[in-house]
Amino acid sequence: MNFLGHLYFSENNSELMYANLYGDHIKGRNFEKLPELLQKGIKLHRSIDNYIDHHPKVIDLMRQLYAELPKVTGIAIDLFFDHLLAKNWANYHSKSFEIFLDEFYRYNPVYWNHYSKEFQEFIDKMKTYKWMNYYTQFEGLEKSCEGVSSRLSFSNELINAPLVFLKHEKVITDCFKEYMKEAIVYFNQKEINN
Repeated sequence: MNFLGHLYFSENNSELMYANLYGDHIKGRNFEKLPELLQKGIKLHRSIDNYIDHHPKVIDLMRQLYAELPKVTGIAIDLFFDHLLAKNWANYHSKSFEIFLDEFYRYNPVYWNHYSKEFQEFIDKMKTYKWMNYYTQFEGLEKSCEGVSSRLSFSNELINAPLVFLKHEKVITDCFKEYMKEAIVYFNQKEINN
């Protein structure tokens, strides 16, 4: 999942949400000296990525979409799932989508100075432009695909992902619902066991 999915699975803990997003900005295992909560967020980020990458239904979906989205199928599915989570937010969270995002944007992380300058700039842009607010709209999906496509270091078909989404919307939505049902159980159990 992309940004929104990572926030969703962060135990409704604003500090952990930022730490979770930081997982994309840390490579390897070089994070043991960071505060414990940041370590937890990075590990959670990787656990979410690992879970979706190995989910049987998602793997099936990747196979179905690969011919149309070679090399970027996994990225496209992450963006599709964030779009579907935003659109169906009321089915998954007690707070409204707008309030959830507003609380995230307004929160000032305690561990802000432990984050890299690059991550701080990324968060500032995310808050300024309110990227996730547009996830509910198809145009938001188009913008996300366009933005990620332009940042990839290789030529790719991600720009066409929104049309692929429309073509296979039922299959993608069914997969998303199955994934969410199982992921919620999995990450709730993980939270209890931590």
